[in-house]
This record gives sequence, structure tokens and C-alpha cells, in this order.
Amino acid sequence: MTTAHDMQEIEKANASGRTPVVFIHGLWLLPSSWDRWAEVFEEAGYTALTPGWPDDPETVAEANAHPEVFANKSIGDVADHYTDVIGKLDRKPALVGHSFGGLLTQILAGRGLSTASVAIDPAPFRGVLPLPFSALRAASAVLGNPANLHRAVPLTYEQFRFAFANAVSEEEAKQLYETYAVPAPGEPLFQAATANLNPWTEAKVDTENPARGPLLIISGEKDHTVPWAIANASYKRQSGNENVTEIVEIPGRGHALTIDSGWREVAQTALTFLQRFV
Repeated sequence: MTTAHDMQEIEKANASGRTPVVFIHGLWLLPSSWDRWAEVFEEAGYTALTPGWPDDPETVAEANAHPEVFANKSIGDVADHYTDVIGKLDRKPALVGHSFGGLLTQILAGRGLSTASVAIDPAPFRGVLPLPFSALRAASAVLGNPANLHRAVPLTYEQFRFAFANAVSEEEAKQLYETYAVPAPGEPLFQAATANLNPWTEAKVDTENPARGPLLIISGEKDHTVPWAIANASYKRQSGNENVTEIVEIPGRGHALTIDSGWREVAQTALTFLQRFV
């Protein structure tokens, strides 16, 4: 269901006549994690949209007070929700996604729904084989308990520090945790973890569709959750597409690279890529 917030952004985008850029967040974050990015892209002449996943609360406080609203959201549910949002736009958008948002970006691009896309530290899809230890440890907060499949799971500060904020100071890590961290549905992590065992998985990407458009994958050098091995394997799967496919590694950065104090460098990398094509 398209929310009032989403409809407001869609109407604004359609009235602007500008190229829309749709930002897609991942697990344990909300759309507000893109607010500073949206300003940068608006200043560059785009119209920015930050639609949430279905039932996303407006604020971190509300999200932490009502974690149950995040439960039982599958990758397919969320991809279809964004397909619905994009379908209401007058112009085909560019897409920028982080983590599971990076996987969703590639799913949507594979459906031919974007002019150009940027997937930042994207979660793996079927056919991406590497499983580094740090990625398993980062996901263990959810995968360690099969009952989490149908639950919303918060991260403790220690789990967040390892999975997101390992490349920043303790002080900044605590500030990021308090400002941004919310519970997340367990189901998408189970889907990604079993994608290579399940031919019918929703964690799959049409990497060959000629309507996919140009794609950039951005990898944080120190990312524990989606290390280079996973990002590069995604790139290799995508590079058979007839469109431009590129990958870039940002030195010294962890999984929090879209929200930490160095976010602007990553935003500029994404913006520069999109400006070549859109």
C-alpha cells in the first residue's frame, strides 16, 4: 500500500518535471537515513524520493516502541511495494539502494524499472556464492534463531558496532546507533542465506535484462556485513549485462558508509555515476 508520505513525494516528483531518484534503505534503518542524500541530489537537479518499506514508522523512536510492525516482510513483498511506487511516477527513476536496499535496487533494475542504478554494499542474491565469516557473524543476530524468520529483530549496540559501525570511532558508533538503528524483519536474511539452495527464491535478480540500465556497485573496504568478496561476486554476475556495469571500493569504510561522517563522499560517488547517464 502506498502511504500518504509516499504519495506526497510521488506528486511532488511528477509536478517537478525533473528526473526522480528513488532511495531504498536496507535492514535496521528507516527512510530518514537518506535525508542528507536527498538534499544533495535535489541540489544537483533531481527530485528525490525516500519511500519506506511497507509499514515503516516515521521515526526511530516510534520504530523502537513498536518493533512488531517490521515482522513478516519478505524480499518479494518489499520489491513489489517499490514496483508499485515507481509505477506511479511519470518518468522512469534512477535508483540508489544500500544493503538489502542494494539488492532491491538490482531486483527492480532487472525488472526494467530504472534508468540507472547504484547498489551500495548490496545484500547477495542467488548465484552469489562467497560467504565470508564476517558476513555470517553480522547476520547471526537473526540467523542464530530459526524463530526469527517471522519476527522483527533489533540489534544490540555490540551487534551494530560489528555489523555497521566497525570503521568509525566508539563515540560515532554510539551516536549512529542512537540516531538510526531500528528493528528489522528476519525473513529477508533467511531468504538471502538460503537463496542458492532454493530455485524459487525471491532473492534473485534478472542480471541479463537489456532494459536493466547502467549499474554501479559501491563497496566499503572494511564492511563486515557485505565484504568485497560478496560485492565483487555480485558485480561479476551483473557484468554480463549489455549495459555499463562498474564497481568501486571506498577505502576505510564499513557498512555504515551511507550514514556515517563520511557519507558525502559516497553520495558524490553515486551522484557522479548517475549524472553520466541520467
